Amino acid sequence: MPPTPSVPSGGAGRSVPADPADPASPRYPEAARTAGSLAALDDHLVDCRACPRLVAWREEVAATRRAAFRDQTYWGRPVPGFGDPQAAVVVVGLAPAAHGANRTGRMFTGDRSGDFLFAAMHRTGFANQATSTAADDGLELRGIRVTAPVRCAPPANKPTPAERRRCAPYLARELELVGDGVRVAVALGAIGWQALLTTLDEQGWEVPRPRPRFAHGTEVTLRRARSEDPGPGTLTVLGCFHVSQQNTFTGRLTPRMLDDVLERARELAHG
Repeated sequence: MPPTPSVPSGGAGRSVPADPADPASPRYPEAARTAGSLAALDDHLVDCRACPRLVAWREEVAATRRAAFRDQTYWGRPVPGFGDPQAAVVVVGLAPAAHGANRTGRMFTGDRSGDFLFAAMHRTGFANQATSTAADDGLELRGIRVTAPVRCAPPANKPTPAERRRCAPYLARELELVGDGVRVAVALGAIGWQALLTTLDEQGWEVPRPRPRFAHGTEVTLRRARSEDPGPGTLTVLGCFHVSQQNTFTGRLTPRMLDDVLERARELAHG
């Protein structure tokens, strides 16, 4: 039986309730916008209970468990981003998988989607190993970070628009805290693409109107709308099919296709 994932930044054992009707609540996602560090953001995130439907589902899954994992203790909480805290490349997915990250407590870890993604990161030099099985398996990412616009496992992998918007401050603040070194953002799938462009628009990047449509291989370079804003003057957003089994098992997304996107991200980041 693998060890229970440790709670980021000392959040273990807390039971601070969130009030979804009160944006001033310290556990409400809006309050995450004031987090002073990634550790503080993670500490806030893992206690979030702002979306009743998602809270009920993630905890039900953690209690009932899949037969293959019945002897394991599930994480069953919101999942923080993972990777280099000063990454030049950020990968934005959709949400934790019910028996993947919701079980292991680490983004894209413990399911076949993660296997596909981290194997590609290893081939392209972003990861020290090709597998990601548990929060303490020794995996390290270099120059890249993985995150998502929704941090709790949703039923049928389909968060509602309201849940996506309520969770948005976590992605926004994480992008800010990773810092000025981010040069490239890779969006996995249409929902990640839409959420990322919405966040960047709100942060002062010049997102074209109408917004670019998602497609695999799409490349959009954004500039800051306000010249006084700190940080790099441009950010390139790359579109990539999601690493879901629906795409990888059917050949819609192949290892070579994902490698090409990550290699392009590296080229742009160091260009």
